[in-house]
Amino acid sequence: VQLVESGGGLVQPGGSLRLSCTTSGFNLDHFAVGWFRQAPGKERDFVAFIRRSGSSTSYDESVKGRFTISLDSAKNTVYLQMNSLKPEDTAVYYCATAPPGSISSTLWRQNSYSDWGQGTLVTVYS
Repeated sequence: VQLVESGGGLVQPGGSLRLSCTTSGFNLDHFAVGWFRQAPGKERDFVAFIRRSGSSTSYDESVKGRFTISLDSAKNTVYLQMNSLKPEDTAVYYCATAPPGSISSTLWRQNSYSDWGQGTLVTVYS
């Protein structure tokens, strides 16, 4: 299992970025994929998850309505479209996979995920 994040960068408040999580070594159709973020000096927090089986998504309240998670099975890639970015969105963003059979109600927890990418830095500055 391999996950590689990309798409981070510098953006002004109100701007947009799209993060990509390119995966290999497993079937995206059977796994859940989550995005987490870790701001400087803080713990890593849940952002969103998606699972193709059941076509379900979930978002943290802090990003709901601004971020959209999506999946392209043909490209083995999960995206996080981030709009209306705020300085408090500044963080390293990580994607991770949870194995088949994971319970959706637990997918906000880091320990539900078994494999992680290396992260991509998003900086929102004014």
